[in-house]
Amino acid sequence: MKFLKIIFILFYTLSFSQKGFETSNQNKTVIPFKLINNLIFVPVNINGVDLTFLLDSGVNETILFSLDRKEINFNDIEKIKFSGLGESIDIEGLKSENNIVTIGKNYKDSKHTVFIILDESINFSSHVGIPVNGIIGYHFFKNHQIEINYTSKKITVFNDEKTFNNQQKRFTAFPITIEGNKPYILADVEMTDQKVSSKMLIDLGNSDAIWLFPKLIENFEYNRPNIDDYLGRGFNGDIFGKRSRIHRLYLGKFTFEKPLTAMPDEFSIQHLNLVPNRKGSIGNEILRRFTVIFDYPSQRILLKKNKNYYLPFLFNSSGLDIQQDGMTWEKDLVTVATRRSTRTPDGQQIIEQPEKFHYNFVLKPKFSVAGCRKDSPCFVAGIRKNDQLISINKKTVGDMTMQKINDYFKEDDGTKIHLEIERNDQVLNFIITLEDPIPYEK
Repeated sequence: MKFLKIIFILFYTLSFSQKGFETSNQNKTVIPFKLINNLIFVPVNINGVDLTFLLDSGVNETILFSLDRKEINFNDIEKIKFSGLGESIDIEGLKSENNIVTIGKNYKDSKHTVFIILDESINFSSHVGIPVNGIIGYHFFKNHQIEINYTSKKITVFNDEKTFNNQQKRFTAFPITIEGNKPYILADVEMTDQKVSSKMLIDLGNSDAIWLFPKLIENFEYNRPNIDDYLGRGFNGDIFGKRSRIHRLYLGKFTFEKPLTAMPDEFSIQHLNLVPNRKGSIGNEILRRFTVIFDYPSQRILLKKNKNYYLPFLFNSSGLDIQQDGMTWEKDLVTVATRRSTRTPDGQQIIEQPEKFHYNFVLKPKFSVAGCRKDSPCFVAGIRKNDQLISINKKTVGDMTMQKINDYFKEDDGTKIHLEIERNDQVLNFIITLEDPIPYEK
């Protein structure tokens, strides 16, 4: 599966301000999160109802797009219109003010504004394997220093200057600007052999390493090889463009070799209202290589290398985009110990033996092929959209997570993957050989 690229841009001009989140803890509060496909998901409670939201520094407001069969009483509702990154222009929605929103145990805003777009086509739960109800952005960060630890999967909200100062000593600080309530940093982009200082959005909602906008870069030329690809989905439709690798990306003293780069076509960004001089985005495939502290009040970002720093930038070489299609009941073989007496010929010894009973039914995820890139290994093998995935390398996919399935497709070139597929009630077997279509060539 191609990682889902979430670039949700809100173009709604707001004439009000929110006080924002506060924590009742004296020094700091810790919020656990889930990291799936390089995206961060946090527990959010709105007016007493538990939900799951994507944490995205690339959005201004809090956006709800799925209730997942839950009921929430919203306050002070009015109709509005949105636009964003995609092919169409406007989406109708609602704005609700004065809601009680709590993240984790005690990071709370008692007068929070939520924008509501109940549109099933926007929901990307099937691509990450868990129910996702919305996105939260600027207001999560604006009042406090926020540390994101990708290895422990914990967010720390600092509420005490001394505690924060002790923590930041081991970090490298970079200035950022907050424009339109989103953070921007200057990075050096080296396409082949020349560094170009570039203004980049720091985008937690983007699972890629880098996005570049060719139309906005003077004398831009695509590195070869490159491929045409589906890049993700915005508010208004699918986003298409090219993928390639650049030579290097520099963030101060930190250097990244041959990072994967996505470049949306001009149709996908035609309605995008970019801040002056922006050239692209830095996403979570870069950020996850650090422990990151966002310091919006002081307009800084602080970075400290973690164990992921030296990992290569791997591509889903299979060409497969896998989605979860809900859950299904499956029969599991369960061994139940029962007492059974057996006598030896002389009538003395009693032996107890276990017996197997096929009693247990468990709810397991179902997965299918959402897409297969043309000319990729999956396409050449004959796998097609809507095929139902049964097993990978003879292991049932019902016992896997979406993350585990994606990891199979990012192995080294030449790795053979055995896939068992169901199509029109017929079981088919395929073997695909992984091959990176965009290895860097200078």
